[in-house]
Amino acid sequence: MSVTVSNFTEPECELVAALLQQRYSKAVLPELADVELKLDPGGDALTTCPALYWSERGAHFVLCKVAPGRFRCQFFYTDADQYGTGHDEYTDLRRCVLTLLRVQSDHASQSAGVSSGATAIDLAAGPDDDDYHGPLMV
Repeated sequence: MSVTVSNFTEPECELVAALLQQRYSKAVLPELADVELKLDPGGDALTTCPALYWSERGAHFVLCKVAPGRFRCQFFYTDADQYGTGHDEYTDLRRCVLTLLRVQSDHASQSAGVSSGATAIDLAAGPDDDDYHGPLMV
């Protein structure tokens, strides 16, 4: 059975671009890409999914749409240096992007020996922010 995942909608792309503008104080336009993901953890089949990719401040980011209203994300520096957010999937695109940006910012701060800055915290803060896990190797 072949699964087709719809592309990012224009409002979804605009939301991501707006959040990146807020985070980096400049226009960062994500590129559309395709990735192959195993959507069924018990299966072997790979499904082509639409993705948004951007690179900023030495990190590379991948945001994947796995179904309508369902997203996965990660950031990486090299093939061997990849990180997730601690959540397999998100149903809220805004929360997905903000958590991804926060985790990467915290990782960069920790790597530099600096505590998390207010910008990253303010950016991802939310009423149910207690599910934040920090950067996790994938």
